[in-house]
Amino acid sequence: MNTGIFLSYKGLGTNMLHLCYCHEIAKVFGPVEIVTLSHNFKDVVDDDPLIKKVTYLDKHHKRLADIYNLAKVFKQHKFNNFFIFYPSLRFFIAAKLAGIENIFSYPFFKKKNLHLVNEAKKFVEKNLNIENCSTETSLFIGNSNKKIASTYLNKTRKNIIIGAGSSGPTTKWGSSNYIKLINELQKRKECYFFILGGVEEKKIIDEIVNQVGEKNAISLSDKNIKEIVSIISGADMYIGNDSFGQHIASQCGKPSIVLLLDTPSAYSEYSKNQHQITPEGVSIKNISHDSSFDPNTIGVGTVLNKALSYL
Repeated sequence: MNTGIFLSYKGLGTNMLHLCYCHEIAKVFGPVEIVTLSHNFKDVVDDDPLIKKVTYLDKHHKRLADIYNLAKVFKQHKFNNFFIFYPSLRFFIAAKLAGIENIFSYPFFKKKNLHLVNEAKKFVEKNLNIENCSTETSLFIGNSNKKIASTYLNKTRKNIIIGAGSSGPTTKWGSSNYIKLINELQKRKECYFFILGGVEEKKIIDEIVNQVGEKNAISLSDKNIKEIVSIISGADMYIGNDSFGQHIASQCGKPSIVLLLDTPSAYSEYSKNQHQITPEGVSIKNISHDSSFDPNTIGVGTVLNKALSYL
């Protein structure tokens, strides 16, 4: 029996958020195959014994006219069971045309205000007939990947991931704030900082590294995803914007301090290892994708105190 899961999300972090539900399904049906719109999700879960295959879907998922081509893709996998983590009639029809016997999907036409964690949790509980499905899980890190981290991490100091990059300009705390934070942490603890961000954020990362000194920090923008995951898994803490790095850290049991400026809380409240900081005087309920709060409304001192409490 072959069980498939469709994650209709491009962001690596959003895919990681759903990993615990993939694990729950695999516990019932055995190792699962995942079809995803995230091009690098496979590299993160490559060592996971509960996931036997990940397929990156780079086309046939945007238009109504793609249904038949999408059905052909699904049919190639010969799924007996198929879980669709998205309220899409189009994906459901494609699965039907693929001849999949058992199809489970979110309720159709309910995309607005979709709470990623609550909806996924209810979906799994209902279709697996279980109560109180956990939102926690552990990321599997193989021995070969653990060895990668050993070349970068020094256990005589605190190794801290700084998540300077994120999905948009309004979610970033800013290089100047990170520089101040790093300098203040260095006064109190012997630390080394790994600055995380995409290639397009190299300017921000280089600014941070240049200001705090290469003896204190290194850029991760030129590392591949396996190297990055390995380093995060062995580090002591994550501090930064909501990005895939905080999902990796929290699922590896590391404290993950997430700075929220315009990211809904659902992305960073599913794990006991996630610790949210919001702008001063702002309720987390009032933060959404349209918030765009001034980065300086999250004070360096607030982040510093939170970090020190977990070091």
